[in-house]
Amino acid sequence: MKVLKFYADWCQPCKMISTMIEQAKDTIKTPIENVNIDSEDNISLCKSYGIRGVPTMILLDDEGKEVRRHVGMATDKQLKTFFGE
Repeated sequence: MKVLKFYADWCQPCKMISTMIEQAKDTIKTPIENVNIDSEDNISLCKSYGIRGVPTMILLDDEGKEVRRHVGMATDKQLKTFFGE
């Protein structure tokens, strides 16, 4: 599984969710590759994924198909649900 995390350097919720993901890595059972994508440097990629706000996380399966999406800040419980825990 792969997580595409769209963020911006100026976005405080993006920084907070990054910290939460790092802290949750030890408790997540599914091996996940985390890919950070700066939304301001990758406008065409944002358009192709329909990103309208940051932070946005997209969970992809092993074939690259979208499994689920979360937009905005997340609680610990929402993160666990997002990762399928």
